[in-house]
Amino acid sequence: MINYSLLMNCSRMLLQAQLRPVQGERFQPTGFADIGAAEFQMPSENGNSGTRMLLVESAQSVANRLEKTCLDGDGPYLDPELQGLPYAVAKLSGDGIGLVTSSLVEAHRLGSPFFMKDDSFTEKLTAEMKYSQKGQINWKDVYCTFFKYDPSCLIHGVFLSLLGDGRVRIPRALTGFIEAENVAQAQSGGVKNSPVDPKGEIQVETKGKTESGIYSNVPYSRIEYVASHIVAYFNLDVQQIRSYGLSEKATQLLAAVSLLKVRRFLDSDLRLRTACILDLVNGIEVTRPKGFEVPPQEELLREAKRLIVACKGEFADPAVTETQVPVRKVTKTDKRSTEETEKE
Repeated sequence: MINYSLLMNCSRMLLQAQLRPVQGERFQPTGFADIGAAEFQMPSENGNSGTRMLLVESAQSVANRLEKTCLDGDGPYLDPELQGLPYAVAKLSGDGIGLVTSSLVEAHRLGSPFFMKDDSFTEKLTAEMKYSQKGQINWKDVYCTFFKYDPSCLIHGVFLSLLGDGRVRIPRALTGFIEAENVAQAQSGGVKNSPVDPKGEIQVETKGKTESGIYSNVPYSRIEYVASHIVAYFNLDVQQIRSYGLSEKATQLLAAVSLLKVRRFLDSDLRLRTACILDLVNGIEVTRPKGFEVPPQEELLREAKRLIVACKGEFADPAVTETQVPVRKVTKTDKRSTEETEKE
């Protein structure tokens, strides 16, 4: 069982887990546009060079991966084992489009345009949150409303930028990242071979355009990394969860689902990229609060399911809120018309 008395008496829970490449020593870190891998150096007090560090997985990426742990496959629907946990589904229709998305996969959850552009749903949220652009926000009503329609908003954060003056914003309560310590580059390379046109002398005509060299041999360089330690870090802001002012069982549900997400992420195959497959080394270490132990995944799932049933009266009925969103695809003609109008 989760030791709630110990957990709820701390301001935040800090977890860490040692990882290592599943084979060999090299791994491929996350990369960022224009800067590549995020290397940095620790400061040193004695004048020597500090330890070289590397961001293996960013907080943004880990947040996405934690959210995915409770999806049915890649989503947009919820894992059937957690049936009853509320979320919203948007069915996009029109112009031959028959797509479905949900607040579990949208970037800002209930703040997605696919929900906030639905007038009836927005009016319902506004009324239940008692939101007004004039005066102060009653945050307890806001938190209760999010818990009612999608508790994940209170775990992973939400930003209703399209509602009024954009003041309704909740930061992540659960964050994580992966760092590597004492790193060095492992440089290698390869070549994309073209058995038909190694020198790039063949020209190909497509849609009236002639292209050459696209089937030639292309050599390339590759940079991977080695490290003495790779550590995944997680931070559950218990004080933030307590500040929501929800019922005891609702507060416990947020904590249980958060721990389930961390456990499922670390228990997965941890294939972060093609050349970055990691293994959990010695389980999860709790550095704060001292004496707390993260239960196994099966136990966390049972606890989450128990609390979902217990919180049913605080959820939307039905638990899955559906919205119908009429959409259409923008054609090149539409884009040209818009550009010409803007020039005028």
